[in-house]
Amino acid sequence: MGVIGGLPDGLRGWLDGLDEATLEMFRRLDATLRPQDAYHFADDTLLKELSAGWGEVEWRTTALWAQLLTRTTDGSIAGERLLTRLAQRKLRWTPQERELLWRTTLTPPEQYWTEVCYRIPISSIKGLPASERESLLPYLMWAQREMEATPISASWAAKRLLDDLLAEHLADDPAEATRSLVPEGDGFAVLLREEYGKRLGESDALPLLRHWATATSATSTAQWTARAAELLTPRTVELMREILGRVPTYREGPWHNGYREVVTYLRERTAELLRGMIWTCELIDEPWVTGLLGEVALATSTGIGGSGPNSRSERVANAALGVLARRGGTEAVTQLARIQAKVRRKSILAKVKQILEAIAAQTGLSPEQLLERTVPTFGLDHDGTRTERGLTLSVTGAITCNGRKTIPRSVDRELLAEFKATAKELKKTIPAERFRVERALASERTWPWQEACAFYLDHPVTGAFARNLIWEIIQGPAGLPVRVDRAWELTDPTGHRIQPRPDTLVRLWHPISHTADEVRTWRDHLLAIGLRQPFKQAFREVYLLTPAEEVTRDHSRRFSDHLLRYGQAKALLTERGWSGMSLGHWDAAGGSGQCTAAKELPGGLTARWDFHLDEHSYERDGYGTTVSMCVSGDLCVRAGTSPVPLAEVAPLILSETLRDADLAVGVTSTGLDPEGHGDYWQSYGFGELTETARTRRDALARLLPRLKIADRAELTDRFLRVRGDLRTYKIHLGSGNILMEPNDAYLCIVPGRDRDTGSVFLPFEEDGGMLSVILSKAFLLAADTAITDLSITHQLTG
Repeated sequence: MGVIGGLPDGLRGWLDGLDEATLEMFRRLDATLRPQDAYHFADDTLLKELSAGWGEVEWRTTALWAQLLTRTTDGSIAGERLLTRLAQRKLRWTPQERELLWRTTLTPPEQYWTEVCYRIPISSIKGLPASERESLLPYLMWAQREMEATPISASWAAKRLLDDLLAEHLADDPAEATRSLVPEGDGFAVLLREEYGKRLGESDALPLLRHWATATSATSTAQWTARAAELLTPRTVELMREILGRVPTYREGPWHNGYREVVTYLRERTAELLRGMIWTCELIDEPWVTGLLGEVALATSTGIGGSGPNSRSERVANAALGVLARRGGTEAVTQLARIQAKVRRKSILAKVKQILEAIAAQTGLSPEQLLERTVPTFGLDHDGTRTERGLTLSVTGAITCNGRKTIPRSVDRELLAEFKATAKELKKTIPAERFRVERALASERTWPWQEACAFYLDHPVTGAFARNLIWEIIQGPAGLPVRVDRAWELTDPTGHRIQPRPDTLVRLWHPISHTADEVRTWRDHLLAIGLRQPFKQAFREVYLLTPAEEVTRDHSRRFSDHLLRYGQAKALLTERGWSGMSLGHWDAAGGSGQCTAAKELPGGLTARWDFHLDEHSYERDGYGTTVSMCVSGDLCVRAGTSPVPLAEVAPLILSETLRDADLAVGVTSTGLDPEGHGDYWQSYGFGELTETARTRRDALARLLPRLKIADRAELTDRFLRVRGDLRTYKIHLGSGNILMEPNDAYLCIVPGRDRDTGSVFLPFEEDGGMLSVILSKAFLLAADTAITDLSITHQLTG
């Protein structure tokens, strides 16, 4: 059956206007380029043989024949390769032929369309002036509606071109023109359509919006940027700044993709519009650009929910990082440091590292030196405060007026707004700096003393951490920094002062390099002077190789077989630089029930920690795809793909790696559940102490004599034993779980947000950690006759 004979009855009548020469060409094509040949068309050989001597008319006739073949009812269809080859030819279609192409393509009976079916009709109008497309507008708008009914069509090249052409025709209706270019596929697209539709579609912005929509490649070209420069206006700069400013606070949400509801951040077309805006930022020489690009890169580089090893939108993040790299200069370093501290996506971190190395090379510094030299001071003095006209801004971001938190209306509103904006930036920088300083401790980085003073102790932001840490001279004494006559010295626990020379190498003190007596002395000293460190240093856990690890040689089982809360464990490990932790029920046979978390270590090493789902996981999770709990496995260190014997790993590197594992278990173990049960809960909740719990015990041993309940509390090997008036209680130092004497009955107390620790000074954590949980329970139970909570008193007297 020929192409015409295979068409539905309703379409054949439209072909009556075709001349005999066209019909004869159809018959030849039916005979020589049969439907099965057209479908399986794999190279140009057959077409070259047939087309020898063809002119414009024959090529147009063949393209029309191939397009009609897509509408036949006998199952024939021209292959994608043939339709694409014909669509790529620049053919001079007549108005009548263009209408016939569109009319036959869209007229019922309806069928399932793919992008290839639109390629020849789209090519027939590509490059036409708007006036010559006017008669086809009903068909073009019809095609747009048909495509929008197919969820995947938003990424079709044919759909992009059609949307762009229609936006040009809709210039008199700005909001509709914007809607044509911004498919409704995610929450940010809705925001653009509803809040910015009219402004984006106005005459001075629409050409630039159409240009942004062409940002489909990974990087911009000189030609693309030059065209953006031609279209950029002062009003579109402000509009672009406003829209990009919405990205950092925008969050993913549920979106129905035509098949099911999924969590969506940015669909492809929305991300490409934002990428075009970001590329355009390269043309703007304003101070706000670098900060805004850093905000956008940070927001889109982090995973769904703000953490995890993936990125919300890597194409947007890479665009922002690319422009930051091309802008160069030290202004970008602060933004890159924040991204480095927060993001865990390997490809993003590699790009950030590459940019930092390039900027460092320009300045003759190492990336670490570059980072510490570019931490902003935010106008703060050395003491970490800025005071102006009664207003004081502190390094914590707090703002007071003449010492009071309440800000009167009489203060300068412009100055207050400036302080608030600075406080907002400070609160973003502080976590990144804390992360950077702790990373320096864990890697044993060294500095000449003059650099440690200039970039750490004297710095109003970094100094907030550095001045409360112990520093040591390499192979020499250690001390806390103290400022004497405008110069920094180190003071040891006995009060002896050390004045290092400017070129003396120093580092942050780590307990793994010191004796137990030295560590004990520093811990006693910090408690005596009431110094809370920004992170554990004197009270930092040390993990030395155990006899069991000497036997297993190249792997550790110290933190194996723990049942952990998966989401919490993943977030914690991701925050500490681990990646690759991904478990689910979607493909158990394919390995979705097991994974390996990895962390890059100094010296080209990689730590690897296995996780898997237990046999009850699928039932526990309601037979869904989301995982609630996971089981920890072996931990090893590798150099490339080769296992490294743990005895050959530097003690500090091994200790810090195992500390991450202990922290993950100590915070996310289901053994911490106050309402738990089962063998694992029993063994973890009341079993042997981990290194973290032993450090907690050491701190309690020093704190107990200072407490008002000292005469009612004593430490045993695993418990804090508290004597009340009704019962005597044993609080486990690892889990915080409680047993009641004399029969070891379990007492369930769920910690609340407000915990009374009797105003006890805690040397290494703010309220909220396990140490404060244990202390709050101790104070509560020491006065058990005053407890009024029925859920507790029922257990005490039951």
